[in-house]
Amino acid sequence: MVISPKILVFDHEDRMVEFMVRKWEEIGKKAIAEKGYFTVALSGGKTPVRFYQKLAGWDGRPFWHRTHLFLVDERFLSFDDQDSNYGMLRETLFEKIPIPGGNIHPIPAEKGSLEISAEEYERDLKMFFKLSKGQHPVFDLILLGVGEEGHTASLFPGSEALSERIHSVAAFRLDESRHHRITLTLPVINHGEHVIFFVRGKNKAPILRKIINREDLSLPASMVQPKSGNLLFLIDREASSQLSL
Repeated sequence: MVISPKILVFDHEDRMVEFMVRKWEEIGKKAIAEKGYFTVALSGGKTPVRFYQKLAGWDGRPFWHRTHLFLVDERFLSFDDQDSNYGMLRETLFEKIPIPGGNIHPIPAEKGSLEISAEEYERDLKMFFKLSKGQHPVFDLILLGVGEEGHTASLFPGSEALSERIHSVAAFRLDESRHHRITLTLPVINHGEHVIFFVRGKNKAPILRKIINREDLSLPASMVQPKSGNLLFLIDREASSQLSL
């Protein structure tokens, strides 16, 4: 069954960010009330930076102690590198909130090999979520972006990682300009309770139309179809310019 996404269009980035903070609080409080903790997989890139900065100023001290933050994907390089997702998140969010260090779960890209880093991250997921063989973690919230060619997380068109169904984490090698990557796989994303795309900019309008209208099902972002969760697109007016809404 194809899940019909909910689509919200915003005229101003500030309103999009404010909505997302309220959504974060709503989903988080419900998860904490039901099971005692809130799990989120965060994406990097430029689009969510303003949201992370706003979230860093949110007054939720007791909330943070029951929140566990994971990463959707990471480039295999130093956390101090300007292209590191963890580095961006550390600067904009992690260092500014009262969250216990053990509640932050980075992809260990600074040590070992690419494959070992992926194995360690998968091991962290299995231990935290208490997974049995063949199971995938169920995040309360997964935040995603969309690339101009239709990639999401570090799942690119034509990548072998798109066919991974057993492992929750995949590692693969790209060219030097894009760096080698470690990413959550599609089964993990599609097990999310709430999957939210942030999309901004006129340059994203053509690919967003293909995704929303399901014109090209080979696009990684088109393959995001939560099994029983909620799929939400938060987009600005420019990104929505080719949609019939």
